[in-house]
Amino acid sequence: MVSLYFIILVAAVFLLNMYSFLLFRSDKIKAQNDQWRVSEGKLLVASFFGPFGAYAGMKKFHHKTRKLKFKLVVVFLAIQIVVFLIALMYIIWPDLLSDLLSSVPS
Repeated sequence: MVSLYFIILVAAVFLLNMYSFLLFRSDKIKAQNDQWRVSEGKLLVASFFGPFGAYAGMKKFHHKTRKLKFKLVVVFLAIQIVVFLIALMYIIWPDLLSDLLSSVPS
C-alpha cells in the first residue's frame, strides 16, 4: 500500500514544478508584450523548489537560458532528485539506516 506521506510528497513536488513552469511562461509572455516582469529573485526561488518545471519552462519558452545564474537550475534539479530518492527510500524502507549501521562491524 502506498504511504500517505509518499502521496503528499509527490503532490507537493508536482505542484511546485507546475508553478515554476507557469511562472517562466508568464515572464516570457510579459517580456514579449513589454509588460512588468516577474523578478529574477522570484524565478530563482521557484527554480530552487521546482527545478523540473523551471528547466522545462526555460527550454520550452527559450527563456533565461543564457543567464549564468539560471544555469544553476540544473544543480537544483540534481539536488531535488537526490533528496526525492532519499525520501522515497526512507518511505519504502524506513529501517534502512539502522539496518546499514547494524551490519557495520564494530
